[in-house]
Amino acid sequence: MDERNRRTFLIGAFGAIAVFAVLVFIVGARSILDSLLSARPSLVAATFALALCWLAVWSLMLRTVLGTLGVEIPLGKSFLVYAGAVFANNVTPFGQAGGEPIAALLISKVSGSRYETGLVGIASVDVLNVIPSISLVFVGVGYYATTAAVGDRLETAVGSAVVLIGGILLVMGLVWRYRETIIDRLPAIIAPRLGRLGLERFDSETLEDDLADRMGRFFENIERIATDRWRLGAVVGLSLCGWLFQVAALLAAFAALGYSVPPYILLFVIPLANIAGAAPLPGGLGGIEAAFVTLLVPTTGIEASIVTAAVLIFRGAVYWMPILVGGASVSALGMRNVL
Repeated sequence: MDERNRRTFLIGAFGAIAVFAVLVFIVGARSILDSLLSARPSLVAATFALALCWLAVWSLMLRTVLGTLGVEIPLGKSFLVYAGAVFANNVTPFGQAGGEPIAALLISKVSGSRYETGLVGIASVDVLNVIPSISLVFVGVGYYATTAAVGDRLETAVGSAVVLIGGILLVMGLVWRYRETIIDRLPAIIAPRLGRLGLERFDSETLEDDLADRMGRFFENIERIATDRWRLGAVVGLSLCGWLFQVAALLAAFAALGYSVPPYILLFVIPLANIAGAAPLPGGLGGIEAAFVTLLVPTTGIEASIVTAAVLIFRGAVYWMPILVGGASVSALGMRNVL
């Protein structure tokens, strides 16, 4: 990890610690600890097992996307690669946006594919995960609205999510529509600036053509994924399965504390809370936990200390476990210096 990345990581880590400190201060550290100590170990283990199933399903999703691009990775290695990608997402600011370039490098090194192919692969997984999540939000909120009044906090969260996702989709649509213009003009703008950096890897005479060629292949790979309807349907189905495993994991975390939560609430809370991963914190650490507590307390009616404890168990399974597994995977794949 170079000095710049180290400084960015430390700033994000201090930010996450600050958010956690505020959350624990508001809820009460003693009550959270008492709740955690009362958890049934067998159901905590079930939470981690279900999270492992989520990780395995989404690794199969990545393998399917890469197969569409002509990149074949063995089943076991695809799990290690995806775990490494999640590790990169969880230790860099801005969630997937910060970890995708590193994950793409990992994919390209392991599979021997081009960097832009790996970038398309991991970016496609992240984008396609949005489709089922939107459906789950509307299904969950719709059902919740038939059983209880939708509060201002939930309305704000859903509205913000719709605006954010709509904005992202709009930008993606515009980029795709004007992709030929981007390929023709953007390299001419970027190449001189990179050439002035004075680095040997940036040869200003060939850089513009190289960038145009890479960008052209990038968009071609996206088109290959979009036009393979069978694999596209399979990938979306795997994404939905992964989200449902996360729902089951959070249900198990609450059950470990002796509480039952309606599944339809978790259908929309999990995708909405994960939007906080876009914050400039390592993998959204701290921000996502706070978002979970903010959404779950009013919608479940369970006291904040119990909700916080359940969220910490759940996040231990879907955040900290992938860091351990992914870190070991990165090391096993010979990519110790990827960050």
